[in-house]
Amino acid sequence: MPQRPTTLPTPAKNRAAPIPDSPRRRKSSTSSRGQLAKPYPSVIIFDVDGVLVDTRGSFQLTTLQTVKFFTKKRVTRRELHAWKNRPGFNDDWKLSTAWVNDLGANSTYAEVKKKFQEIYWGENSRGNVAKEKWLLRKSTLGRLRQKSELAIFTGRNWHELDYTLDRNDLRHNFKTIVTVEEVANPKPAPDGLIKILNGRAPGEALYVGDNIDDALAAQAAQVPFLAVLPKTGEERRQRSTRLRELGALDILSGISQLEAWLRDLRTP
Repeated sequence: MPQRPTTLPTPAKNRAAPIPDSPRRRKSSTSSRGQLAKPYPSVIIFDVDGVLVDTRGSFQLTTLQTVKFFTKKRVTRRELHAWKNRPGFNDDWKLSTAWVNDLGANSTYAEVKKKFQEIYWGENSRGNVAKEKWLLRKSTLGRLRQKSELAIFTGRNWHELDYTLDRNDLRHNFKTIVTVEEVANPKPAPDGLIKILNGRAPGEALYVGDNIDDALAAQAAQVPFLAVLPKTGEERRQRSTRLRELGALDILSGISQLEAWLRDLRTP
């Protein structure tokens, strides 16, 4: 059962840190294309936001409200997903800061983060965070856990993730959890995936995510990548082609389709 670290993580994990760039990441690769090593991976690694949790009313709405607060301008979800379609913007604090300043405001990362947190958490956790919705049934999680080890690699910090896992009583389903606080380099760097692999062959794993940074991390770690995007909406319109270019095995319309997708792989 994953537990929070007993000691505080090294404070070097600033989510505003520059995106790591290396020849290996810049090189085009299709290493995550093709078949998995076996129908049920040894480990299924999940991103959280947009995959296991519907964040349209929480993180997405908070981003829009934060940008509007600082700029006094109306911004749209279409514009939000145009930002998310760029590599390096998995972190909503960083995205909000860049967007705010792109619209002419002169605000620091610390200022934007503070307002974002005020809106997201609200009083007594009654802010936008309360609008989150868990998307994968507990019964499905239980069946998947019988076939594969389950893990999480997320851009969330422990405070954000604890709220969701404890509220829904889900922590016991995941053997390993890696948050942004456990890696030296956040997504799109592959650090979290490599940590979860712990020496296993990348082809034995499957990473399920929804954005460009998830796909880039999987590509860099050579882990097969499966995308999840809503059947309709800006995410699919703006992101599906690029995710396929980055090697997505397939694009599901929701995480509830994962079990059937894995089962279909076993059918000749």
